[in-house]
Amino acid sequence: MPYEVELKFPVTDLMVLENRLRELGAEVTRPIAEADLYFAHPCRDFAKTDEAVRIRRKGEKCFITYKGPKIDPTTKTRREIELPLPPEEETVGKWRELLEAVGFRPVAEVRKSRRKAKVVWQGREVECSLDEVEGVGSYAELELIAEADGLDAARAVIASLAEKLGLSGGQRRSYLELLLRKT
Repeated sequence: MPYEVELKFPVTDLMVLENRLRELGAEVTRPIAEADLYFAHPCRDFAKTDEAVRIRRKGEKCFITYKGPKIDPTTKTRREIELPLPPEEETVGKWRELLEAVGFRPVAEVRKSRRKAKVVWQGREVECSLDEVEGVGSYAELELIAEADGLDAARAVIASLAEKLGLSGGQRRSYLELLLRKT
């Protein structure tokens, strides 16, 4: 079963980071608006179980996602199941209606502008996201997908790339957690 191995870092100047990524051969995409609507489970407290269910609108694309509990104390490594939805806004509304009908309730919406880059580092392609998150601030996320037997190696790659990019203050909390802390 694949896991998402991720760590985010607060960034004071995203342009400086973008230049460092370009020096490593990465191309940075144009910004795409993302809106993630998170839901609370009717029978268990996701804040305690460290899980999440969300509907994401990403430009014209839409997804429904489940994120399992984090499995280590240093990174945001977790199982993720993401399914594409048809891009129509009506579909997002119907999925929201379905979730609410079975007892889920909306918690908060995280809105961000995201630019992406891929960097080959230590033989692995690391996905880098440069995020400006409403109400939270600017962050960089470094992410790899790895099988259970490759998690330590993936964490090491992310740590090494973060050091090369001058990133520090790694953050395991999700943008939802950071947003809820500020409100």
